[in-house]
Amino acid sequence: MTREIFAIAVIAVPAGVSALLALVPSRLVTRVALVCALPTGGLALTLATRAITDAGHPFTSKWIAVDAAGGLIVGVTGLVGLASVLVSPAYLATVSREHRERQYFAVLYAFWAVVLAVPLVGNLGGAWLLIEATTAASALLVGFSGRPRALEAGWKYLILTSVGLGVALLGIVLLAAGIPGGGLGALTWHALGTYDGGRHTAIVGYLLLLAGLAAKIGWAPVHNWLPDAHSEAPAPVSALLSAALLPAVLLVAWRCEHSLAPVVGIQTAQGVLIGFGLVSLAVAVPFLWRPQAWKRLLAYSSLEHMGVIALGIGFGTPLALAGVAVHIVGHAIAKALGFYAATPLLRHEPRAAGHAVTGIGHTRPELGATLGISLGFLAGLPPSPLFLSELLIVAGGFQSGRLWTAATSTILLALGFLGVMHALLETTAGKARRRDSGPVPGLRGLSALTAVSTVLLLALTGVGMWLPHSELVKALVAGIS
Repeated sequence: MTREIFAIAVIAVPAGVSALLALVPSRLVTRVALVCALPTGGLALTLATRAITDAGHPFTSKWIAVDAAGGLIVGVTGLVGLASVLVSPAYLATVSREHRERQYFAVLYAFWAVVLAVPLVGNLGGAWLLIEATTAASALLVGFSGRPRALEAGWKYLILTSVGLGVALLGIVLLAAGIPGGGLGALTWHALGTYDGGRHTAIVGYLLLLAGLAAKIGWAPVHNWLPDAHSEAPAPVSALLSAALLPAVLLVAWRCEHSLAPVVGIQTAQGVLIGFGLVSLAVAVPFLWRPQAWKRLLAYSSLEHMGVIALGIGFGTPLALAGVAVHIVGHAIAKALGFYAATPLLRHEPRAAGHAVTGIGHTRPELGATLGISLGFLAGLPPSPLFLSELLIVAGGFQSGRLWTAATSTILLALGFLGVMHALLETTAGKARRRDSGPVPGLRGLSALTAVSTVLLLALTGVGMWLPHSELVKALVAGIS
């Protein structure tokens, strides 16, 4: 099977499952969703493996692109999507009976399909359309519970990200006007480098494009939807939003930077990403130091980590891009685990929906262990792969000659580390409140997921040691060309 057909299959299977779930009898919806999750995730992981092992030979056409960076995102999306479907019954058991499984799983699979499509599209115009489609699907899921705050968060997410994508569309129009041939089909990643409308106009188009995408990625200062949407969305959906959708849209920004660098200048192209990265880190730090409800804490952590990835791409050296590869995967696994823990956490301590909780390790040691492992890895506590990735990215910054930027990012990362570690200690070992000591559904499955995630994260640390000199990193440096 060619990579083009394989890529189409990766997108078509979850889309077909979404349609199937709209037709099967109600009693079979959950069973069909669970059964179909494995082949859907397996196809994505298989394509990712092929793309990474054949990193030096990317496939591109007018509408499909399969390269090493896209393979990483497809693999992450396949893995997190699979886990999100498997843990969804535990979430659905906590919501009102009026919300049927059919609606939830059909939209979830549609969302999964579109997120898988974003890193595989070979055309900037097509990428914009797909990102807009993710907004529609995920906004429905954010407001799924029907609570007033959830509906408000879904509406806020829809409006703010759509405005951002409108700005990005203006940038796309400016770029399309200067590409020989014109039209939507001329907006391939290769064709962007042929823009001949003048450097200053190209810079304006590039800035509009990245400023618009920033609203979807969650970079500061256009991240305002992020904490509310993550707080109110179902926990499995929050995992897909943070671990898969954000880096998928960031990949589009990365490809635009690489494709337009010959036109706008490499320093300008990378400098915009570095600027968003530094601002995102700086804005995230004060929130990471404040007591936060569990899911809001994870949301602000996403702001920090998307900033770290932006810095690595902006530095652009082999060391930095090796760090980016490790960071994308490590963040996805650790962040998804943290969101999956939210369902049993809210059953055990309902206050966690709106307030910081403490002492979970005393009242529910197995749950406290999961929360601690997730935060420890996200903080970059050795042997976390995120410690290694941040070290590689900072070293890449010094390697690129951006000494002050690398030094500033080091300080901001240290401050973020202290904030998350304080939250870890308070959440797991702080003063415990009196809580219902009855059974908490879903803990056994969460413990198994914690064990698997821990093994994967530790293995990723080992893999990251030799990654800087690998063919994968050489392919990331070369980009999709």
